[in-house]
This record gives sequence, structure tokens and C-alpha cells, in this order.
Amino acid sequence: MAVSVSELYGKKILTLGGRMLGDVKGVMLNLDTGEVSHLLLNDMGNLMRSSNLRNDFIKNSISYKRVRKVSDMIVVSDQA
Repeated sequence: MAVSVSELYGKKILTLGGRMLGDVKGVMLNLDTGEVSHLLLNDMGNLMRSSNLRNDFIKNSISYKRVRKVSDMIVVSDQA
């Protein structure tokens, strides 16, 4: 599925089971492949100021591998 990175910002993220996870506040790219690696539920500036960056990143990001559909919202698998 090919979409512009800018199209992802602000979209609501829901699981296949219907649980709302939040809105896309940022996107992490894999610079080696040029592909999206994670969707961020908090903006990167806030995450970088965290005293526990690793745990906050895990809690506030969704692996793009979980994405099943991108339309007016993003649907992700229930399992991490």
C-alpha cells in the first residue's frame, strides 16, 4: 500500500477490534529502506524530552507492520 507520509498525520488509529488508539502525531522512517517504520501517538519533541525514552517510545508508537488499511482512518492489527 503506497501513501504519502503527509497523508498519515492526524488520522485516527483503530484496531481491527474497534479500539481507538489515538491520532498520528508523527512518523518514523527507516532511512536505509525509505519506508515508514512506526506511527507516533505523541510528537517526537515530547518523546525526546522523556526521562524514559525507550519505554515512552514503546507506549506511544505503533509498528507500521501492524497497519492493515489506510483510508480516512488507519486500521491496525490487535496484536503488537
